[in-house]
Amino acid sequence: MYAAIDIGGTKIAAGLVDSGGELLARHEHPTPAEEPVTAVEALLGRLMADPRWERVRAVGIGSAGPIDAAKGTISPVNIPAWRDFPLVARVAEATDRPVTLAGDGVAMAAGEHWRGAARGRENALCMVVSTGVGGGLILGGRLRPGPSGNAGHIGHMCVELDGPPCPCGSRGCLEVVASGTAIAARVGSTSAIEVAEAARAGDAAALASFDLSAKALAAAIAGTAALVDIETAVIGGGVSKAGDLLFGPLREHLKEYARLSFTRDVTVQTAALGGDAGLIGAAALVGHAEV
Repeated sequence: MYAAIDIGGTKIAAGLVDSGGELLARHEHPTPAEEPVTAVEALLGRLMADPRWERVRAVGIGSAGPIDAAKGTISPVNIPAWRDFPLVARVAEATDRPVTLAGDGVAMAAGEHWRGAARGRENALCMVVSTGVGGGLILGGRLRPGPSGNAGHIGHMCVELDGPPCPCGSRGCLEVVASGTAIAARVGSTSAIEVAEAARAGDAAALASFDLSAKALAAAIAGTAALVDIETAVIGGGVSKAGDLLFGPLREHLKEYARLSFTRDVTVQTAALGGDAGLIGAAALVGHAEV
């Protein structure tokens, strides 16, 4: 059995996952603006109180990035309270278990390749489109996190040369154009969920905001396909719950950008593991190196 932690800008989740990829326990806490480590410690306390904890062999963490897997630190762009925070050391000390860290998109890719929509795929881009935008790569049938654990972090690919500034310090990043935060901000809403409701009711501004997000995602997917020759893009995260509001225009825009012979057949799929992809993927990081 493995313990898993999924850290995002909106929530932090933790769970127990067995060797078959079944999520046996799940706990969640909103991400605090200050001292977010207290939420991690509280969630770990709940896991360690579970009678099954004795069977836990290791802990996997998928975190919003950037992270530094070699140093065991995290500096999520959308969690300002954490900069170069030594999370791996803190979790290892609290649990007395080995800890593996990767970006949340990398963890999601591991989970979807193990148990989800990318299962059996040799070359795939897996994306989390939520508060921010993360990603991970499956190449040659294996997870490729890169030396820092951030490979595939497509959210900080530039899709708009003179676009809005990004919290990472650059401009026009996919994240500031396509994320749920961006979708909501363009129409003065508080969440992408509200924008989706308005779009389904026919609101022109809401539909346009989703269309722009879809267009930016399509450009980034096409660029990734040209660079590393993927066969599919799997999209999860809260924004993916908008369904055809996002995926319809995304597939149409992809036809405009993916024009090369080896990119035009790239498919777009909805992630299969839903909100549990990060936790199952975090477990896959430590339990199933073959993913």
